[in-house]
Amino acid sequence: MSDVTRVLGFDVGERRVGIAVTDALGMAQPLITMGRSSQKEELRNIARLVRKHNVTAMVVGHPRNMDGSASAQTLKCQAYATALREHFAMPVHLQDERLSSAEADEWLDAHGYARGAERKGLLDRVAAMVILQDWMDAQGRTNIAQGSPE
Repeated sequence: MSDVTRVLGFDVGERRVGIAVTDALGMAQPLITMGRSSQKEELRNIARLVRKHNVTAMVVGHPRNMDGSASAQTLKCQAYATALREHFAMPVHLQDERLSSAEADEWLDAHGYARGAERKGLLDRVAAMVILQDWMDAQGRTNIAQGSPE
């Protein structure tokens, strides 16, 4: 296990959850796409990632309508963040995710990923990377790279 603390980022959808993690330099990297299942099973899978990557904080995408108002998915993501916060007893932050999927789609195009069924899962974890990197940039990356996420 590394001495560098890391942050997980989540793009929570109806069918899948894209997950990203910061690397040793504090840059967000796509990690996995997890199919939605029971909350207990999802938390167990996330716990494995927390241990494996020495995670000390999490960031959940906070979807809003373009005018900033809340949607049904906004409330679901807030509940997801609350469940993570209660289960892991660590900071869980919400990050505005407006246009993160579009940015992730552009990133995949720019890096030569073909369109198709496989791209959906990849899109979710790249969207999680965008969400996490946006949060990291807003916080100032040096805090994370030095092992102090807050």
